[in-house]
Amino acid sequence: MPYKEKIIEKKYHSIGEVADMFKVAPSLIRFWEGEFDIIKPKKDKRGNRRFTKDDIQKIRFVYHLVKEKGYTLDGAREVIAHGQEQGFDKVAAVQKLQEIKEFLATIRDEFHAKSGS
Repeated sequence: MPYKEKIIEKKYHSIGEVADMFKVAPSLIRFWEGEFDIIKPKKDKRGNRRFTKDDIQKIRFVYHLVKEKGYTLDGAREVIAHGQEQGFDKVAAVQKLQEIKEFLATIRDEFHAKSGS
């Protein structure tokens, strides 16, 4: 049985890491934190933000609404408010779709590498 590398998942991410995930400036993440009540990262003793997977899901939802769908901040707040009434299922759905997209991209890249294209 071949050795399989275990993927270690971080529990907390810095604001720089989160900004890199979305290819935005850290200042935009801080701005969204002030604009959207759902984004509440923990802060360490120095005041550095520490984002959990749940925080990142919420940022991904805001990113999806504002950057991909083109909602205004007020419009995004309204969608989020309605989503909270429904258990915030939309955030989980966007997260799952992003994971599927990344998985499919990995398969595509492996396929291209094996076929020599």
